Amino acid sequence: MNPHYSRIWQTVQQIPAGKVASYGQIADLAGLPGRARLVGKALGYSPSPLPWYRVVRSNLSLAFAPGSAEAAEQSALLRAEGVLLRGIKVPAQYHWQPDLAELLFNLQF
Repeated sequence: MNPHYSRIWQTVQQIPAGKVASYGQIADLAGLPGRARLVGKALGYSPSPLPWYRVVRSNLSLAFAPGSAEAAEQSALLRAEGVLLRGIKVPAQYHWQPDLAELLFNLQF
């Protein structure tokens, strides 16, 4: 198992309900700049339940192909948290921008 996975999982856990972050943003916040693909791989290997559905593409679209069962599941989970989608995209107002306190006290990297 990749030693960076736990850093990624801990960072994903910090995304607040009703917010989303991109794969690249998670990589950056976990101290792994340029490793967005590693984030996707790490989410697939998570040993515990993670809010994986809060991680989207860099253009804020759902992580899965439109019309797929995975995209429908991600959409449903986000809607359950109050995120209103525009087609397959998440409006910018739901994009998580951690403030200084979150960066200093919640994120370890």
